[in-house]
Amino acid sequence: MSDACGSCPSASSCTTGSCPTQPEKTKAQQASNIKNVIAVMSGKGGVGKSSVTSMLAVSLIRQGFKVGILDADITGPSIPRIFGLKDKANMNEVGVIPGETSHGIKVMSLNLMIPNEDDPVIWRGSIITQLVQQFWTDVVWGELDYLLIDLPPGTGDVPITVMQSLPVSGVVIVTSPQQLAGMIVRKAINMVKKYDATLYGLVENMAYVACPQCEEQIEIFGKPHGEEEAAQNEIPYLGQLPIDPVLATMSDLGKIEDYESANFTQIARNLAEVIQKIQK
Repeated sequence: MSDACGSCPSASSCTTGSCPTQPEKTKAQQASNIKNVIAVMSGKGGVGKSSVTSMLAVSLIRQGFKVGILDADITGPSIPRIFGLKDKANMNEVGVIPGETSHGIKVMSLNLMIPNEDDPVIWRGSIITQLVQQFWTDVVWGELDYLLIDLPPGTGDVPITVMQSLPVSGVVIVTSPQQLAGMIVRKAINMVKKYDATLYGLVENMAYVACPQCEEQIEIFGKPHGEEEAAQNEIPYLGQLPIDPVLATMSDLGKIEDYESANFTQIARNLAEVIQKIQK
């Protein structure tokens, strides 16, 4: 009998060892083994969530982990462009084969399936959420230590589907110093709490920009308060990130894996440490 049977009212009389209400695993799921599923979430757009997701993946793979990214931002996918992926996803008798970056990060995104990356996705929510579920059930992810899910901003259909349908291990929240962003990020945090998901921590992006001449930190969006926000919500503070024009340039060129950042490296290490402590 599996651990999932504990909440089943028929558990005491069950002789099958599996719950009949649970769908059978697809061939793709049987060929995959994902240890940690991490949703990367923001309350609003424009805080650099996809950049944080991408650099977390790069930093984790540099530490020797096997990493994938599920691009769940269906109407605004940016992950393939950030990594310079141009080849379309393929299929075999098992399922969909995700794209793979030059450093070995596996990526699944709608932009790897449509003819032109500039084609608009004019779909209603039900179709979008069904596709996100298929990215989980029909993609051959193989062996992964971490699967990062780049969620669209807000608390709508896709985040709800991911929280309800996917085995999310935990959530990383991305915010920025503006007071408006802080107010909206609390909505995202409260949503995660409603689904009893684990909050792995908060990352504050765009905290400052460093002057290229004197290296003074200029807080153009106001005083950073990510650490205070994390403390008030009783979640780990993973760190802050500056605005870096080099990162924007490397992302536009599809060469984010060549970008070096001590900040991202430390945040990835903090994240791995938080996960290890929770799982002990």
